[in-house]
Amino acid sequence: MKLTGLIAAPHTPCNADYSLNTEAVAKQAKHLADTGVKGVFVGGTTGECHSYSTEERIRLFKTWGSEAKANGLVNISHVGHNSLPDAQDLVKAAQVSEAEAIGAMAPTFFKPASVDELIDWFALLTKVAPQLPFYFYDIPSMTGVSLDTADFLRRGRERIPSLVGVKFTNPDQDLLKECMQVEDGVFDLLFGTDEKLLEGLELGCRGAVGSSYNVAAPIYRQIIQSYAEGNLATAKQHQEHSVKFIDILYKYEYLPATKALMEMLGVPCGPARPPLGNLTENAKTSLKNELEEIGFFDWIS
Repeated sequence: MKLTGLIAAPHTPCNADYSLNTEAVAKQAKHLADTGVKGVFVGGTTGECHSYSTEERIRLFKTWGSEAKANGLVNISHVGHNSLPDAQDLVKAAQVSEAEAIGAMAPTFFKPASVDELIDWFALLTKVAPQLPFYFYDIPSMTGVSLDTADFLRRGRERIPSLVGVKFTNPDQDLLKECMQVEDGVFDLLFGTDEKLLEGLELGCRGAVGSSYNVAAPIYRQIIQSYAEGNLATAKQHQEHSVKFIDILYKYEYLPATKALMEMLGVPCGPARPPLGNLTENAKTSLKNELEEIGFFDWIS
């Protein structure tokens, strides 16, 4: 299994009282399909996975299962959890929702201290649906788990037959290169740093998973197209646009700011769930003004 193009990491929509709002998913899915996104990575970091209960995440999988299919989107369910039984329930739910694949970050409280422990964990997690392709979601900045991902790939498939690749949200590009050479490049390396997508393409990645693809897929489609045409100058220009607007989002706290931006684009996903904060109305106005000043809304039109 090898994915190409943009895979959005969609927000988990909620109501003003922070309850899950699955009714908003249909509009999210149509928006993503209309802007050229190829698939979704549901319930990951952008989806605030650890802020939602297992039951809520299962409901989310069910809704995305039907909406992704209706909109022609590849559907990957993130099943990472700190509890093994809960993670296994999420795997089963992903299978029932007809997800094409699953992904999982490492546990974030009691952490695997070695590659062997990481392999053991994912072997237990995936055995309840052994035919479902599995991606390791490598994001050490959030999990605190920083192990040799290439070694994990070299030795993992013996215990995890469904292992197909990595969602690589890891700043170590030398490690990414090493991963891409394991077994002559058999594994799928999905690039996970939006503001460096061009670097990922130059390293050989052909698929990418990112949060800002929710709000700015046209910018990244231009990067991919320009790179494919050999027009590096244009690709770099569009990548600079990505850096500029992401820098602004981080000024306002990234995840709540992207949710506010989704609302500006006519695809409301509600607030971020506590303990994350949310933007005041004044902050939303300021954010919109800053984005207008750099030309963001023209870039994505």
